[in-house]
Amino acid sequence: MSIERKPVYGPETLAGFEPARQLGEPGRFPFTRGIHHTMYQGRLWTMRQFSGFGTAEDTNRRYKFLLEHGQTGLSVAFDFPTLMGYDSDHPRAEGEVGKCGVAISSLADMENLFRGIPLDQVSTSMTINGPAAILFCFYVAAAERQGVPSEKLRGTIQNDILKEYMAQHAWVYPVEPALKIIVDVFEWAGRHAPQWNTISISGYHIREAGATAAQELAFTLANGFTYVERGLARGLDVDDFARRLSFFWDIHNDFFEEIAKLRAARRIWARHMKERYGAKHARSGMMRFHSQTAGVTLTAQQPLTNIVRVAYQALAAVLGGTQSLHTNSLDETLALPTEQAVQLALRTQQILAHETGVAEVIDPLGGSYYVEALTDQLEREAEALFAEIHSIGGVVRGIESGWFQRQIARSAAEFQRAVEAKDQIIVGVNDFVSDDDHPVEILKISNDAEANQKDRLARLRAERDNALVTDRLEALRQAAEQDRNVIGPMLDCARAYCTLYEIRHALEHVYGAYREPVFF
Repeated sequence: MSIERKPVYGPETLAGFEPARQLGEPGRFPFTRGIHHTMYQGRLWTMRQFSGFGTAEDTNRRYKFLLEHGQTGLSVAFDFPTLMGYDSDHPRAEGEVGKCGVAISSLADMENLFRGIPLDQVSTSMTINGPAAILFCFYVAAAERQGVPSEKLRGTIQNDILKEYMAQHAWVYPVEPALKIIVDVFEWAGRHAPQWNTISISGYHIREAGATAAQELAFTLANGFTYVERGLARGLDVDDFARRLSFFWDIHNDFFEEIAKLRAARRIWARHMKERYGAKHARSGMMRFHSQTAGVTLTAQQPLTNIVRVAYQALAAVLGGTQSLHTNSLDETLALPTEQAVQLALRTQQILAHETGVAEVIDPLGGSYYVEALTDQLEREAEALFAEIHSIGGVVRGIESGWFQRQIARSAAEFQRAVEAKDQIIVGVNDFVSDDDHPVEILKISNDAEANQKDRLARLRAERDNALVTDRLEALRQAAEQDRNVIGPMLDCARAYCTLYEIRHALEHVYGAYREPVFF
């Protein structure tokens, strides 16, 4: 449930508050007021609509539509087989190809996905985790085919496996090998793709699974600290890799709580990076993040009301200082969005940016008794949860014991009880209901996508150099067995048109597969 509030906030609620220490100036430690001195006066947030469906060609057309209508960054949604590391013709992919995102099974698909879109001119975010390194290699190889070197690539690979074990469950390898591959990405990209964000540490999926704002804040930051510690254990300099770590937050319905959460997140991250991990470069303590309006708040009932929810959530993200934003479409609780729905979601951001004036003043709520008190309160709650996580042996031990999973499940159950008791009102669901809901048009994905993908994969396997494929996969297996960085050999596999599952399986042969213990 939401944290307890007072009816009125005044000076007495900020006793001991030190503006110079807790607020500072925008663009300066501890970055409570934003990570850039000019914030949106210098540059608006990136408008990055999450999109993907059907085949690479289907999604390529949608990307060009969005870019033509003013989107400023691309964000790839992959289908479930791709998220799990399966090719489109794998038996476990049957019936799921292209349904919840785009199907990408090889470099050939990645080339088609970005055909006609110059990869040195766009920033691309890819939401994928278990096989994230493989998709990153496909992207790097696709850029090479365009003549774009990896040094010029800008974007983000989500690559956050810890939250998968906690909340979303799209994993491939056991915890330790998965963490090792993530640090391999840090190391390789630091040398070869210095503008690429090597991870997007995600609170979004933790919140969508039922966590509270304080839990989202604490669990996500604890995951971030774990990645930093693994990088340091590899021998990497914190200032060499920390500046390419980014975050991803869920923007829920409680307007001021979400703003305070984002402000507290920046302050906590900056302080820990400086005091705990010895970061010296200012950028190492700058929390750069993408935000997405909360999918879990969208309702199938009276779906047009989702337009209003999304607009308020988007406003909270901007007032909280986001660097990038996806606004959900009104129909996303029913299906993947139609062109009309996604265009309206994009227009929501454009109206916010150009008509409301919110981009003209940096941190306009800074100094508010209520917002500062709420920011402090969320920070205290997060620190208390950090102490509890430390007491159970840290993040990995908490995952292995099911502690995080139980905490999130408990919060989700409490919220559901509140909805059923009408202590929490959901407009159109448990109050203000209507008997004459008007259905909206939804996007239907043809089953032709699966047949087309299977045909493409058959042609790919027939036309590629299969002797080279065998050699490259063996080199990857040997790199894993010898505990070397696997990204270089993996990229060689991608260049040879090895498929997603072939690469996954080569590493699975060494690392094994994750099987979740029974916790409940």
